[in-house]
Amino acid sequence: MAYNNLEEKLQAVGNPVSMMRNSQIGAYVYPVVAPEFTNWRDEQAAWAKTCVLFDQSHHMVNLFVRGPDAIKMLSHLATNSFKNFAVDQAKQFAPVTPYGHGIGDGILFYLAPNELVYVGRNPAANWIEFNAKTGGYNVETLYDDRSPSRPMGKPVFRQDYRYQIQGPNAEQVIRKLNGGTSPDIRFFRMGHITIAGRKVRALRHGMAGAPGLEVWGPYSEGEEIKAAILEAGKDAGIVQVGSRAYATNTLESGWIPSPVPAIYTGDKLKAYRQWLPVTGYEANAGLGGSFVSSTIEDYYTTPWELGYNSFTKYDHDFIGKEALQAMEGKVNRKKVTFVWSNDDVVRILSSMFAPPGENYKVIDLPLSNYASSSFDSVMSGGRVVGASMFSGYTWNERKMLSLGFVEEPYAKPGTELTLVWGEENGGTNKTTVERHKQTEIRVVVGPTPYGKQARETYQEGWRTGKK
Repeated sequence: MAYNNLEEKLQAVGNPVSMMRNSQIGAYVYPVVAPEFTNWRDEQAAWAKTCVLFDQSHHMVNLFVRGPDAIKMLSHLATNSFKNFAVDQAKQFAPVTPYGHGIGDGILFYLAPNELVYVGRNPAANWIEFNAKTGGYNVETLYDDRSPSRPMGKPVFRQDYRYQIQGPNAEQVIRKLNGGTSPDIRFFRMGHITIAGRKVRALRHGMAGAPGLEVWGPYSEGEEIKAAILEAGKDAGIVQVGSRAYATNTLESGWIPSPVPAIYTGDKLKAYRQWLPVTGYEANAGLGGSFVSSTIEDYYTTPWELGYNSFTKYDHDFIGKEALQAMEGKVNRKKVTFVWSNDDVVRILSSMFAPPGENYKVIDLPLSNYASSSFDSVMSGGRVVGASMFSGYTWNERKMLSLGFVEEPYAKPGTELTLVWGEENGGTNKTTVERHKQTEIRVVVGPTPYGKQARETYQEGWRTGKK
């Protein structure tokens, strides 16, 4: 049956949980960029030991917002304050629904007066686009969607290339590119750097722990700029990072990339669901993991669980403000890192050699997510006390890690808990799920960020949970 929008599809299928847990879309793909340039182990090691080039040109939406009401609209959607937000600054953007639950997140770049760009995954971009089109704001938007997950050999074009130069030796590369001097750009501020004779926009931040730069410009210039960066980075040990290793850097740095967008229920969001296309992310996203509930709200998260409460400010009017204020002091779940038992991981991996029906869900390496969003039960004494939401292996720590949340009494580093791995009844009908048995993994709560370099050098804020 053909549906005109997400709301019609939900009315037909009845339960969004069943729809998402049996989605046929497959795993979230980081498109176009080669899976590996050397091997994913050395690529992971390079962001901790030398220097890396991340190619972010393809897996995120660029949503350009221009017009006299651009700041007014975006401030009304944002939980954080715009009081001192100015041109050549950037900030995290993590909107919530009228009920106070997270929709998604990304980065806002303040490019020029009345001109910004949101860079991130589709859910938050779609929320901005909906409000721009229906909210009566004097704004124009340009929605530059992420590259196709499977281009199948067809040419791919974006508005901008987007690269990051990160790692302990990043500053050495940046100085060489810029004629021997470091650009005077403060943390999460924008400026310019000269690359191959071109004046290139740059943002200062530290995705891999040590301070680095994110640079971008017209897509047609991307290959020229990339070649210049790699040439300048030869003596610094620069390594290109492929799509297999790229997403795992967040396991060390503490960002949960893909929570379930909390838009599937609630009368206040009906118009939004009617606006969302049936071909879009929200109508096709997959949900994986051992936690099973018939109620989609049980998969929703708040700023507290994602670590965004540290920048929530009530100094402006925004969608969801009253709901978040009502939650203050009542939410007792906190973002943490789970450190998986080596022995249990080895036991699960070895089950690939067991007879059919005796195997556990395969742990793919280095990234073990097998759906758009993950939600594995974390237990204590037979009771669910939290959820694991993004998991994988880090060569730098020689550990399987996952990011998620637990109830406050269990959030202390060193707390021993149990993670349930695999899906119920042999697995759902997702294309990424082979028949398997569920099993338990012993986990220990670790610090967030987990990587020592990230933990000790990041600017205090949403990653560290400190204000």
